[in-house]
Parts: sequence; structure tokens; C-alpha cells
Amino acid sequence: MSEDSEAGAFEELRDEVEELRALVNTLLTIIMEEADGVQTGAAPSIPDQPKRGYCM
Repeated sequence: MSEDSEAGAFEELRDEVEELRALVNTLLTIIMEEADGVQTGAAPSIPDQPKRGYCM
């Protein structure tokens, strides 16, 4: 392989790594968000249900 094609392959791999890093950060942000908003009070409560152990 010539140096130009090696440099092109390296740049392409670096771009893919950056895209994957952004995707992982997005997924981690989604996972870490509150699933049902109960802790913030944003989710409506269901009458006569336990305070924990259910998700809307």
C-alpha cells in the first residue's frame, strides 16, 4: 500500500471512531435519563399503586 492510501484509510477509520464515539455518548445519555420521570414528579401517579416498582 502506498502512503496516500494508508493515510486515507487512517482518516476513514478515525472518522468512523468519532461517529461511534458520538453514538455511544448519545446512547449513554438516553440510558441515564429517568425512564418515567417519577423522581422529578413529571410523571402522573396512578391511584392506589405502590410508589415504587412500576414504570409508565
